[in-house]
Amino acid sequence: MTSISDTPGSVLREWRQRRRFSQLDLALEADISTRHLSFVENGRSAGSRDMLMRLAERLAMPLRARNRLLIAGGYAPVFSERPLDAPDMAAAREAVDMILKGHEPYPALAVDRYWTLVAANAAVAPLLAGVARGLLEPPVNILRLSLHPEGLAPQIENLGEWRRHLLDRLRSQVAETGDPQLGELLVELSAYPGRADKERPKPGSAIAVPLRLRTAGGEGLLSFISTTTTFGTPTEITLSELALECFYPADPETRAAFTP
Repeated sequence: MTSISDTPGSVLREWRQRRRFSQLDLALEADISTRHLSFVENGRSAGSRDMLMRLAERLAMPLRARNRLLIAGGYAPVFSERPLDAPDMAAAREAVDMILKGHEPYPALAVDRYWTLVAANAAVAPLLAGVARGLLEPPVNILRLSLHPEGLAPQIENLGEWRRHLLDRLRSQVAETGDPQLGELLVELSAYPGRADKERPKPGSAIAVPLRLRTAGGEGLLSFISTTTTFGTPTEITLSELALECFYPADPETRAAFTP
């Protein structure tokens, strides 16, 4: 989010501190002098467009944040932001649809940076039986849907473990991006009834945190492990913030439940 109080120096300092870089560390990474970087941060120098882009790259700033840095420096933003259904995003949308469809009969969905549902395959809807209608009205937030007491939470056998897993992911995302809206979501979800398990899995006890879901549709206890897929080299903001969550059977019983 761009603020009228943003300066190139304030944005750089914010991200440098978030990445736990000293000025010397960043200057060495970007091949500039520490003095020059100091001048940019304290406002004595504006910094060229190329230098700001180089610093942003070394700080691994998200594309949205790089635009913010450029605007603060008086430069035009470089990275566009289009809705996924825009005509020139057709190839990306087709790729998303192919992955989701190809993952059937197992559930898979696509979410944006706020965990808002963008798309889902046909295997997802049956798992949501019994969820309060209000939680399914767009925009649907997948984390809220999972942990809300009127959502999937009552059906998740290992709710404490799964809750800890989701909150840890969201907490890392807040630290990574500094996005205040994600911070508000973390506060909301953390206040839901129930506690996240404090105990971590013992080494070798499991290959991944499973989602153990007892569905309202009568399929019995389903156990899934999940993977997250992102686009490898996006130069567009919407695409860079899109994630595909694909669920795989974690035991033979779950695999059999999805076998025709």
